[in-house]
Amino acid sequence: MPEKKIKIKKKSIGHKFEAIHRSRELAVQFLYSLDIYPEQDFNASLELFMNLDDVAKNDTPEVKKRCRDLSVQVWNRKNEIDSVLLRVVTGWTPDRMMSVDRTILRLMVLEGFLEKTLPFRSAITEAARLANDFGTKNSARFINGVMYKVEKFFNEDSDAVRSEE
Repeated sequence: MPEKKIKIKKKSIGHKFEAIHRSRELAVQFLYSLDIYPEQDFNASLELFMNLDDVAKNDTPEVKKRCRDLSVQVWNRKNEIDSVLLRVVTGWTPDRMMSVDRTILRLMVLEGFLEKTLPFRSAITEAARLANDFGTKNSARFINGVMYKVEKFFNEDSDAVRSEE
């Protein structure tokens, strides 16, 4: 009997992580569309996106809410996130990056390093997974390298704050 409970618990945990991943996938797709067509109205575009038959219409309310929240946070903190990317990526300004790579990096820098809603290593892994889903054959390697530089930047920054105390 206890084995069944463990299996059920693992399955529900896996489902939870897949739902979170799905919300990130949707956020990447939506933010990418804004990146390609920046003249769009954010709120109107988000509402339209959430109700498209072939995109998010059939997702759960929890997935949609998380997608909305992530999209709003990334959109509102885009300049702050881009300034982090400018500090860590040599020879590549955010506007020179492929739009989908830039979008994934923005989302994962927000979650893993600014908001800290996701452990660093998990953010790096999730960024690579999203890059494999949406990017080119070189996206995962590029994003992985940038995310490691972001991690190093934030670790050095926190070390500097600790040494000042």
